[in-house]
Amino acid sequence: MAHGPMMILPSTLMYYSLIGLLAGLLSGLFGIGGGLVIVPALVSFAGFSQHRATGTSLAALLLPVGLGAVFEYHRRGEVDWRAALIIAVVLMGSSWMTARVASRVSDVHLKMAFGGFLSLVGFSFILSAYFKSR
Repeated sequence: MAHGPMMILPSTLMYYSLIGLLAGLLSGLFGIGGGLVIVPALVSFAGFSQHRATGTSLAALLLPVGLGAVFEYHRRGEVDWRAALIIAVVLMGSSWMTARVASRVSDVHLKMAFGGFLSLVGFSFILSAYFKSR
């Protein structure tokens, strides 16, 4: 069997496929996938550095994350195309700028910042649900 940079072992293919499946399911359900699913899975289960996981997640999400889900939401009249276009343009510029900054941050500090961000988001959702249910 040939070995090289494009060689993918069956177990690796399975890990990547499971990560993609989970990200796709959660993307369609909650609108999440990259930062909340793919990045942690690549770091925890595939041994990627934080930087490599982020870059790989962005590359994987470039086209497919939206196509299937957006088609369904559009079909149901649940897409505001004007808002989506404005957000996309601003997102493109700001993500490029922050990627340049992140490339200068150590992997450890980037992982700590990412974990802190996820904790804050989770905590705010818990508080919001708690106070709305009262």
